[in-house]
Amino acid sequence: MKPDMFKQPVSIFVGLGFPAEVHSVMDAYRHLVEWPASPREAAHSVALQACRAALRGEIEAETARGLFAAFAGKHDLLAPETNMIAASRVRRDRDPHVQ
Repeated sequence: MKPDMFKQPVSIFVGLGFPAEVHSVMDAYRHLVEWPASPREAAHSVALQACRAALRGEIEAETARGLFAAFAGKHDLLAPETNMIAASRVRRDRDPHVQ
C-alpha cells in the first residue's frame, strides 16, 4: 500500500450530491484545493496543512484522513459508505418487510 493511502476511504458528497470515495491524502488534498475560496475557514486550513504535511511524510496519512473527515463533517459533506448503500438496497429488494 502506498504511504499516502487511507486504510478506509472517506465517503463525501461532490458536485450535485453524488457520493465519491476519497482514498488517499492526494485525493483529499485535491478536494481541499478545489474548495471555493470564499467559504474557507480554519477547518479547511488545518485539513489542507495536514494533507501537505502527510504528502511530505511529516505526519501519518491517517492523521490527515481524520482532519479531512472532520472538515467534511463540518460542511455536511460526509456520505454513507457506498457499500453500505448497496447492502441496504439489496436487503430492501429481498426482504418484503423492509420499506
